[in-house]
Amino acid sequence: MITPKKLKIYSLSNIDSIPQIKILNKDELFALKVISRVLPFRTNNYVLEELVNWDNIPDDPIYILNFMQKGMLKNHHFEQMANAVIKNDDKDIENTVNRIRNELNPNPAGQSKLNIPTLNNEPVPGLQHKYRETVLVFPSSGQTCHAYCTFCFRWSQFVKSDETKFSTCIKNDFFSYLLEHKEVTDVLFTGGDPMIMGVKNLKKYLLPLLAPEYSHIQSIRIGTKSLSYWPYRFVTDSDADEILSLFKQVKSSGKNISIMANFSHYVELTTEIVKEAISRILSTGTQIRTQSPLLKNINDKPIIWEKMWKEQVELGCIPYYMFVERNTGSKNYFEIPLIQAYNTYRNAIIKTSGLSRTARGPVMSSLPGKVLINGIMEIRGEKVFQLMLIQGRNPEWCFKPFFAKYDPTATWLNELKPALGEKKFFYQDELDKMIYDSGNYEMTNNKRLFNSQLRFNYN
Repeated sequence: MITPKKLKIYSLSNIDSIPQIKILNKDELFALKVISRVLPFRTNNYVLEELVNWDNIPDDPIYILNFMQKGMLKNHHFEQMANAVIKNDDKDIENTVNRIRNELNPNPAGQSKLNIPTLNNEPVPGLQHKYRETVLVFPSSGQTCHAYCTFCFRWSQFVKSDETKFSTCIKNDFFSYLLEHKEVTDVLFTGGDPMIMGVKNLKKYLLPLLAPEYSHIQSIRIGTKSLSYWPYRFVTDSDADEILSLFKQVKSSGKNISIMANFSHYVELTTEIVKEAISRILSTGTQIRTQSPLLKNINDKPIIWEKMWKEQVELGCIPYYMFVERNTGSKNYFEIPLIQAYNTYRNAIIKTSGLSRTARGPVMSSLPGKVLINGIMEIRGEKVFQLMLIQGRNPEWCFKPFFAKYDPTATWLNELKPALGEKKFFYQDELDKMIYDSGNYEMTNNKRLFNSQLRFNYN
């Protein structure tokens, strides 16, 4: 019998009331508060009481996943922020926070420049349309989470800056956009976390898509960390049964419904409540597909992924992606060389059955698309990365192998150089034209040149 639990949220404003916080020394607590001024901090009583091993601080992976560590800001950023906090000048703190955030690449891979679609020549708020078949929807009431991951590549959704946020408007123009784009087969609700919403709000977004005019929409996906951070959402919360009924209704309409669950460590799969939540979701006909970035200090050992994938399969989930941590926020703390990422993936996947080998990885969600590191090989005496786009801004780019010079220190696509005598990757000219056509260039000596900072941010 599962005992209900009432959600209690902790943020920077009430951080000192966390019962377990007393275990931290003065320097650790100061660092946590300094960094949480820049990168948003939020956790809850389930994470604190059932996931974090407080006997293993500061090395516990779930602790690192939720609590800021000093290395999550670069040294000079930390010193700037620490000095501002010590001076206790509100204006100086605000200016320092904004300056540092702007240097952390808040919306990588062209999210705010190239992914925003238009309707009647006007941007559609709260939508991203990067891949032909799939539209991302950011529900306005779903732009927070039960707890925040320290690695989050969408951290800018949670800070007080309307310039960096994606959020649907009251008119919900995305329904009209979907009606005009019959090529779209998949709608992915994301955030934040859509499962932070009550069932009444969820219905406003999901049920209209069951109407006959949306027959081209075949799949509805919900990106969420709620199974990891608040599985009570599907078991004992007051509207848990209604949520499951909603999932059944979507499935009964003939559409596929998938929970895109973020699990970063097998510990998140060990509690009885998460196992019950998974079972209840699957009983509605809803799929659960699992994904996470590969993170130094949290899950950078093959055994962690091996155990995680095996447990997910045993529970009825479908392993989906191992991502490379994006170049935003606290990436410097979590980043891993691509060669290490590839070896971690390979050494984990070869110890699993075919049911776990649905997991693609390591994958970079970069400017041109999802780039898979497919192998390391030697061609004509040159050691190279074999790469392949498995999703692309142009679908014709996909599943064409291409090669980059082997670089043992590279952690992201923009650090790789073409191999075998090529001057650029095969998609580059067309990608440059997309950037040019979007208006994201600068004028120099009466010539239009791509802004190098934008190019860096896009990658």
